[in-house]
Amino acid sequence: MGEEAANLPPRYLRTEEAARFLGLSERTLEKHRTYGTGPTYRKLGGRVVYSINDLQAWADRGLVTSTSDPSGNVPPAKPQKAASLAVGRTLR
Repeated sequence: MGEEAANLPPRYLRTEEAARFLGLSERTLEKHRTYGTGPTYRKLGGRVVYSINDLQAWADRGLVTSTSDPSGNVPPAKPQKAASLAVGRTLR
């Protein structure tokens, strides 16, 4: 039966199902898509779909073992403010 499962095509989830899979709201997932910070997605016939493998890989990027672990790198679902981007620049 393991070989049969391996031969199945990948399963794609729409935004509502993908958000539920990740434990996020649909709106949060939409924001991630807009800002380019979310999981990889595909457009099939004008519909946005996510593969389960892509969702799991994106979630795994945030895997940490403690609050001081800097390896979790899933960005927030909002753009950075211009002030935070200008840190380190000197004004003339």
